[in-house]
Amino acid sequence: MINRIFPPEWAPQDAVILAWPHDNTDWAPILQEARDCFKEIIEAIARFEDVIVLLNDEKESFPINEFAKKENIHPVVCPTNDTWARDFGPLFIKEGDQHIGLDFRFNGWGLKFPADQDNLITSRLFASGIFSENTSRENKLNFVLEGGSLESDGNGTLLTTSECLMSTNRNGASSRDEVEKELKRSFGAQRVLWIDHGYLAGDDTDSHIDTLARFCDSETIAYVKCKDIDDDHFQALKKMEEQLQQLKTREGNPYNLVPLPMADPVFDDDYQLPATYANFLITNGAVLVPCYNSPKDLEVKKILEPVFPGRQIIGINCRALIKQHGSLHCVTMQIPGGVINKDIING
Repeated sequence: MINRIFPPEWAPQDAVILAWPHDNTDWAPILQEARDCFKEIIEAIARFEDVIVLLNDEKESFPINEFAKKENIHPVVCPTNDTWARDFGPLFIKEGDQHIGLDFRFNGWGLKFPADQDNLITSRLFASGIFSENTSRENKLNFVLEGGSLESDGNGTLLTTSECLMSTNRNGASSRDEVEKELKRSFGAQRVLWIDHGYLAGDDTDSHIDTLARFCDSETIAYVKCKDIDDDHFQALKKMEEQLQQLKTREGNPYNLVPLPMADPVFDDDYQLPATYANFLITNGAVLVPCYNSPKDLEVKKILEPVFPGRQIIGINCRALIKQHGSLHCVTMQIPGGVINKDIING
């Protein structure tokens, strides 16, 4: 039997997918502010690899001529409800010489938001021809799963949170054992590491792992640490840290744990927004780090520099993104090497 491999984010990439904010998304009241943030992200990624930008319809205005590396940016018409590509984009695994795009059901983070168009994006992308002949789509629409809820070390280990994956509005009454078996079957994983603690105020995702703890390599996990005992997050994040300290690599060693500071609180009126430094994106030549106009922004960049040798650490102002309760990693989905049909996107 050919083993399946779920590539880690630091593996070579063909491209990163984003969905352009439009008038019918929740971005409408701050549309230009959101688009300016997306432009900054797209420009940064395009320095290192191709970027595929989903446009809601053919009439959608996209300022491609404003980009310095416009030859690396490829608009594709694909209707969207919103812009959280991490959660509705295809999850590619490798099986022998083949790449398989797993098409899980996206139901708006447990039926919180409309998702009828977003749930069709993976199948529409396959129909568009942007993926190579060496790829196929695997229908997993009987199981709800978002990309932000999983981290892979590329070596058979998945990291996730029980708060999200055991949500009854995702996969009903499925037991933890049943969910774990589906993950192992779909991704070829040998083990699933469950995090049972940790949250961010204002988070709509039920504690996606990519807001809390991230694989940086197969032996290193960066995670959010709260030092303020008066902060409402302190106890839950302390318990998460203690759980991470008990985890072992496949070789039986403790993980190299890299604490990231808790982001300074950001509020929308009296409502706290889920700012987090864990929501970074690893690309071919850089790590894009969400920033929030805080002195901690520079601290985080310095922390991550030795963690990602050979990659530039680039800060992106993401205060606009957290106004809709997500951040940088949430609006992007990397596509591994060998998947994109270069003739189509360059034609």
